[in-house]
Order: sequence, then C-alpha cells, then structure tokens
Amino acid sequence: MSVFTRRRRTPIDASPEPADAPSTDGQPRPEPDDHATPAPDHTSETAGGPTAATAPDVDVPEAAASDGMATDGATDTPDAIVRDGATDTSKAAVPEDAASDRIATGGATDASDGIATDGATDAAAPARKRGWLRSVAAWLTSVLALLLVVFALLAPNQLTLFTPGAFLRLPLEALLVVALVLLLPTWGRRVVAVPFGVALGLLAIVKVVDMGFFAVLARPFNPVFDWISFEAGTDFVEESYGRTGAVVAVVAAALLAVGLLVLMTLSVLRLTRLVAQNRRAATHVVAALGATCVVGTVLGVQIIPDVPVSTLTYDRALQVRAALRDQEVFAAEARVDAFGDIPGDQLLTALRGKDVVLAFVESYGRSAIEDPALAPAVGGTLDAGYTRLRTAGYAARSGWLTSPTYGGGSWLAHGTLLSGLWINNQQRYTHLMASDRMTLNRAFQRADWRTVGVMPGITQTWPEGTFFGYDKVHVSKELGYRGPQFSWAQMPDQYTLSVFEQREHATPDHPPVMATIPLVSSHAPWSPIPELIGWDQLGDGSIFGPMAVAENSPDDVWRDTDKVRAQYGRAVEYSLNTIVSYLERYGDDKMVFVFLGDHQPSPLVTGENASHDVPITIVAKDPAVLDRISGWNWQEGLKPGPDTPVWRMSDFRDRFLTAFGS
Repeated sequence: MSVFTRRRRTPIDASPEPADAPSTDGQPRPEPDDHATPAPDHTSETAGGPTAATAPDVDVPEAAASDGMATDGATDTPDAIVRDGATDTSKAAVPEDAASDRIATGGATDASDGIATDGATDAAAPARKRGWLRSVAAWLTSVLALLLVVFALLAPNQLTLFTPGAFLRLPLEALLVVALVLLLPTWGRRVVAVPFGVALGLLAIVKVVDMGFFAVLARPFNPVFDWISFEAGTDFVEESYGRTGAVVAVVAAALLAVGLLVLMTLSVLRLTRLVAQNRRAATHVVAALGATCVVGTVLGVQIIPDVPVSTLTYDRALQVRAALRDQEVFAAEARVDAFGDIPGDQLLTALRGKDVVLAFVESYGRSAIEDPALAPAVGGTLDAGYTRLRTAGYAARSGWLTSPTYGGGSWLAHGTLLSGLWINNQQRYTHLMASDRMTLNRAFQRADWRTVGVMPGITQTWPEGTFFGYDKVHVSKELGYRGPQFSWAQMPDQYTLSVFEQREHATPDHPPVMATIPLVSSHAPWSPIPELIGWDQLGDGSIFGPMAVAENSPDDVWRDTDKVRAQYGRAVEYSLNTIVSYLERYGDDKMVFVFLGDHQPSPLVTGENASHDVPITIVAKDPAVLDRISGWNWQEGLKPGPDTPVWRMSDFRDRFLTAFGS
C-alpha cells in the first residue's frame, strides 16, 4: 500500500461506486483489485445489537480519507466525504442499513452520505480560530523580540538623541553573531545565544542608566567607579520623598534590571531559531549587510549626518580600560605638589589675622548668570547685592572656574578645589582620601589658623574630615536645628551661617579661623524654599515651620520644566541674598569671604551641552586683599563677565597660595 494511502473498512452492503465517478478530492481513484480475496464475515456486539459484516479493505487516498473520517471509532466509506460542508451528490445511493452505521457527530445528517455536515463545521471552527490566534501571537512575539534586540544594539544612551536617524546604523556585533549561528549546529547556537543575550541585556541596562546619568549629571555612567552614585541617588530620593519612595525606587530598578536580562536572553534565543529555520535568506541578508558595514567603515559613509553607517558597541569596553588606567595617571599627578614642603611661616602671609570663609553654593553655575530665562532675576540679585556691600564698605572680584562635575557629585568639586587635583570620579576621590596631599585647609592649619567645617549636609560618619585637615567639624546633628527639613536641605543656609557666627566667628579672642561651609538650600529639588528672616529671630529654627508647608511640593514642581527652572532660580537667589545679608550683619575688616558654585544644575535646567563653569567671588573690606589678585583679571563685583578668564577648578589652590604667600 502506498505511503500516501491508508486502509479503510466499508460496510459490505454499500453499493459500489461507478468506475467513472469523479473523485471527491480531485485525485485519481485507485484501480479496483479484481483478485481481492473476500474477507471473512465478522460481527460485533454493540449496545443496539449486532452490526453489519464488513467488506474487503479498500485503499483510499489520504486526503480524501481525512475529510470523511468518523470520530467515535465508526468506519466510513470513501463515498461519504465532506467537502467544505457539503457532500458530493454524484455518489451512488447508500442502503439504509449501511447508512445506519454512520455516526452523526452533531446536527442533521446529509441524505446522500449520512454525515453530519453542520456539526463537523462547528467543531472545526474553534480549532481554526485557535490556530490563527497562535500564529498571530507567535508573529507578534518575534517582532517584539527583534525590537528589544534592536534597542539594545542601536538605541542612543541619551533621551535627547532618540530620533529615527539614530537607528540607521548597522551593528557589526549582531551580524557576526548571526553568521556564527548559521555555521553552528543546534547545541552550538544555544551556547552562543545565551551569553550574547545576557551581554545585550547588560548593555541595555547600561544604556538605561546612561540616560539617567545624562539627564542629571550630563555624562554617561562609568561601570568602574560610579557605583557610589547609586547610593548617593538613593539618599537623595529618601531625603526628598521619604524612605518609602526610596524603597519603591530601588525595587523598581531591580525588577527592571532582572526583566531586561531575562527578556533579552529569551529574545536572542527566539531570533536564532528563526535564523536557523530561514538559513538561505539569513545568509543572503548577512552577506549584504556585512559588505555594507565594511564599505561604510572604510569610506566613512553616513546616511544621516554624524551617524556612521556601521558602529561597534565595544566603546564601553574601551571606557572601562581607560578607567582602570586612570589610577596610574592620577597617582603620577598627585606626586607633583609645589606647596607640599613649604613651611607654615611662608604660607598665606598676606592673610595673617584674617578670618577666611570658603562657602560652596550648591548648584550655582554659569547658567544662573547667563541663561536668558534665569539671568534677569539672578543677575539682578547679584547687582543689588553688590550695591549693598559697597555701601557696607566691601569690594569684590569675580571669575570663572571649570568644575569637574555637573548636576551632582558636590564632594568631587570640594576635593578638587581644596586639593589642587582634578577629582572627576569616585576612584580619584577615594585615592585622594588615602593620600597625604596638602589641602588648602591644611595649608591654613600649618600657618596657625583654626580650621573648621560647618557641614549641614553631613548626616553620617565623615572620616574625610581628618584628611582635609579640620580642627573641628560641625555636622548636621550637632547644629541644634529644630525646624523643618526643606526637601534635601536639612536646614536653611541662614541658620547654617548663624551657627558659624555663634560658635566660631563671634567667639571672643578667637584665633584666625578658616571655615569651609557648604550652603545647600539651592540643592535639588528646589522646593520648598525658605525665606530670609531677621537674624535675631532664628532661634533653633522652629520659626521656619510654616514655610516648609506653604510651598509647592517637589512632585507638583517637577511636573513642569518651567516651574523647575523658576524654582532653581529662586533657590539660588535665596542663597546669594543670605550671603550678602550675613556680610552686612556680621562682616568686619578681618573678614575675607570666598563663595563659589560647586557645579552646574542638572541639564533639565541648563539644557544640553552647557559648560561646566561656575562663578567664584572674593569679598573683602581690606583693599590689600584684592590687590593681591589684581593680576587675575577678574571682574569687579559679584558677577563675572562673559570675557572673564576661566580656570580649571584644580588650579585655584596653587594660584591662591601663590597670590597670598610670601
């Protein structure tokens, strides 16, 4: 019997079909076997009595047999074939006793064939629907898998760069993996697909993290030394939105990371199966795209300006390699210190007897002075403040410094300015803390100043204080503040300066003091913002209570970019007005007050591609102090001009020690 037919049993009393009767499936019928041996007569017992004896087996084409097969174990003849719900009317009549053997599967039977056509159609419809749904689901799953892989390979790592042109590139790594899949057996494909999927998942995670880093810090995430930033970010969320908000943020981030790894691996496995199933087409596509990559790389072809036709994702590996080498580079830089061995009696001789305050104004950047949306208000505050200070007998000079950080990481800026080394990452900061580098604080300490730090943002143990060279550090919990917290800021700047005044500057017969004071009221999220009040009203800070609830919450502000920018400007104005008011109230002939920004605010405020520059100002009543820096060509007043010289922040220590030393 042919492999394309199967044997079927028919009732013996079924009338033979004429030889010229047409086939119901369009295929030629098998020739009758004139020598067939009659089968013995068999009977079987059923619930309704004996059944009819069976006739000889007949070979029936497979296609036809599959259409007319009875379901409950009943047999059928080749004549009783359902085709699209209707039987062939050309078939010979079926005797009644033979028709009684036909099993009705549901509904009324066909008079000529004895097949329940309506029931068969109804039973097949759900199966066809389920098959169609499975096909659509499989197709959609494959498309989603492809889109996820394309995102990992081609998506930019900055939200502002998401344009159609950004995806008009060819990932060479993917082409190499596909080519390898085409050459390997099934087990080999899995060996390649799983690690590649995990690698793509990690790449996708890094890109998502990059987007956050660019949005806040205007730079990509560095996998070698940026892990500390996650702790800092968690602390920021907790301080701004509470512990519950921080826990939710951490859990959501962990779920996203795990989900990306799992889904990316499953997607790569699915796509490799599709490649193997369509080997010929995949081979042609890989060959064509591979040739395009080679030509594009050699000739520098660009479909979209500044977007090469082909690209590699190994740039992240190069970044890691450079980061690992940075330790050696930094060690070589740190070995050079022109002031490390200078005796104390030769340091800072032009400032003898002066009280020197070095205040870092949080997020006070160049954009606050030059951005058209911020400059009128902030610039007006600086101009009005200088007028008030001139009335009080002060003079001032201002310049620009380029900060090593942007949008955050204030401690990197502090370390840079005080050490005279470029501290632009956590690895450098960690090595700096383990060194014996002479900081600006240590220089004052060596020259017999009392060195103090008033640190409203330090809420934990701070061993760095010993490295910087402080005789005393006033941390947040020691400042006696009993008022409300203003988002991230533990207390208003006015209260911080009042503590310095009471505990250090106003102490009778105190030795010359050098104080480092971070002013944090202008720290994001810039809501709520305190108001300047009378210095005699401060007390323990409880008076600020109503201010903390009268302002809009950070959630309300951060729904609107314009509100965020406006609140940032207000926060900076508050800090600057506080400095001016302090100098008016407590400044004297011995006071030298230096204030500067630590870094620019986030790109949400500054926009993309803003500079890293921050303003710096020196205020004093003694003309001799400013005469010592006349060669710096800084701008008179509290506001540097657009053409005022710009230095790296790491240059300030040496220039300052040179200007005021013997």
